[in-house]
Amino acid sequence: EVQLVESGGGLVQAGGSLRLSCAASGFTFDDYAIGWFREAPGKAREGVSCFSKNDRSTYYPDSVKGRFTISRDNAKNTVYLQMNSLKPADTAVYYCAARERRSAHSGTYYYTGGYEYDYWGQGTQVTVSS
Repeated sequence: EVQLVESGGGLVQAGGSLRLSCAASGFTFDDYAIGWFREAPGKAREGVSCFSKNDRSTYYPDSVKGRFTISRDNAKNTVYLQMNSLKPADTAVYYCAARERRSAHSGTYYYTGGYEYDYWGQGTQVTVSS
């Protein structure tokens, strides 16, 4: 059974940092792409980071670029999201998601859309106070 478990959320003051973890099990981790998304009340789900299909580069939207960093430890089957200089606008439930990499996609392809993922974690709440 595929499982993704997020942790590391919490309450932090603006300007602070948090590191989210996504622990994966039930599938061959190396064969899967992992992305981070967030949902804030009344707002559409937003992709906040992912790797390219070949894991050689990373994607961030402008809203988090320069502040968030994604990393991956295949030995631990875990993906991390380091979030620095947090803002109240970052308040949301954060989810990690997984999907199998497809040979049809080039190595530089980014799975940025939530619809592209098959498996989701339960989410972890991040609240940034002003």
